[in-house]
Amino acid sequence: MQLELDKVVFVPTGEAPHRQIEQNPGAQARLRMCELAIEGNDRFEISRAELDRPGPSYTSDTLRQLHESQPQDELFLILGSDQAGNLLSWHEPEAVLELATVAVVERTGSHREGVVVRIAKLKGAERLRFFHMPTVAISSTLVRHRAADGKPIRYLVPDSVADYVEQNGLYRASAAVASD
Repeated sequence: MQLELDKVVFVPTGEAPHRQIEQNPGAQARLRMCELAIEGNDRFEISRAELDRPGPSYTSDTLRQLHESQPQDELFLILGSDQAGNLLSWHEPEAVLELATVAVVERTGSHREGVVVRIAKLKGAERLRFFHMPTVAISSTLVRHRAADGKPIRYLVPDSVADYVEQNGLYRASAAVASD
């Protein structure tokens, strides 16, 4: 095992500070989709930390909150290399690097060397830990666009999530979204 994690905690965004979420279905819908996506896997959990905290959802604040609630746990923040390369623009990026090991997987178009160069000035940048996993060319943007266009999202997300998107008309989805 590369990271040897005991569990993975999913943290749905409360209020995204850097960007608008396209066709935002709302915090409760994002929470429900996370719950559906991890059903049946007891190594996955959900944290409401960002949903219950008012104001912008900064990762540094979330990591502090997780650390305070479970100080014995070693925290890892799993990011794609595209997001890791943008750490300089984050709120308190050095606090993020201090509070958690940032575990990075390379994504198409954003490679290890570029990430290392872009964040080299940050205190704690040496704590980045790269790991390998099969490339999966699925993004939330792709899923939202397909749903908005009435195209199927089945096989891109768990069936229960595709059904939820269809039943609730999320992302301006048509009845065809969860079919096929």
